[in-house]
Amino acid sequence: MNIVFMGTPEFSVPSLQTLIDEFGVKAVFTQPDKPKGRGKKVAMSPVKELALKYNIPVYQPTRLKKEPEVIKELRNMEPDFIIVVAYGQILPKEVIDIPKYACINLHASLLPKYRGAAPINWAIIKGEQKSGNTTMLMDVGLDTGDMLLKQEVEITENMTAGDLHDILMNDGAGLLVETINKMIAGDIERIKQNDSETCYASMLDKKIGNIDWNMNAVDINNLIRGLNPWPVAYTHYDDKAMKIHKAEILAEESNSIPGTIINVSEEGIKVACSSGSLLIKEIQFPGKKVLKVEQYIRGNNIEKGTVLN
Repeated sequence: MNIVFMGTPEFSVPSLQTLIDEFGVKAVFTQPDKPKGRGKKVAMSPVKELALKYNIPVYQPTRLKKEPEVIKELRNMEPDFIIVVAYGQILPKEVIDIPKYACINLHASLLPKYRGAAPINWAIIKGEQKSGNTTMLMDVGLDTGDMLLKQEVEITENMTAGDLHDILMNDGAGLLVETINKMIAGDIERIKQNDSETCYASMLDKKIGNIDWNMNAVDINNLIRGLNPWPVAYTHYDDKAMKIHKAEILAEESNSIPGTIINVSEEGIKVACSSGSLLIKEIQFPGKKVLKVEQYIRGNNIEKGTVLN
């Protein structure tokens, strides 16, 4: 099988590894190396690291659609499939039309819901009960192509975006293999997406994590889970940003102003919301480690009655 793989982050790695094991991969396309971390040292993408391990040729166009020589080289590879998993670029039609069978994308949502850059996070933030992966035929739109196969995952009460990411990352590799095999056998149905059922999963930034305590406890907890491990939800205590990594919904109501710290104990920091209360269990202050509340209060004070903002 002549496969070209396009992907960049950690999410793409199990898919690439499985395709190497099952079919072999002729070439890999990934985003250019970028500065990373506090030292801004230039780092390779996880996909590039894996490709080099297997001596697979790696291409890193800044904008594929504006590099005709790279597209020409891709065409000369005569791929049976181009497989795309979180590549980070929209492919032009001239690339989509190259492979013999299809250009297939693995998307981490149950399409047509949550098209876009951050489907895993938004499924949790919006309180969805299930998520999953969808394989689809690529077209020039953003995650708008015909759907092929799906797999569902239940979003449990305490599941974070990081937890769901890891499940979908590993499950998606098998779904790609099944999709490829069924397409070769001619045993797969193309299902058009219903645009009226879609919603867009926009890219995340740090501002979205600023908690509004006038929301109810359920929605705030969904935000906390959906932004863990990045960018992490936060509030302000004593004019310092306090990141909240883990919390728990409490059914009890309070007459206090939303955001008021009702109680502090080894169990956590109990905070009033517009409806219900939240028990904050893991926190982090600037320049400090993530700590359970029971660890933090052994050497630091969190004052009852303080209003978080």
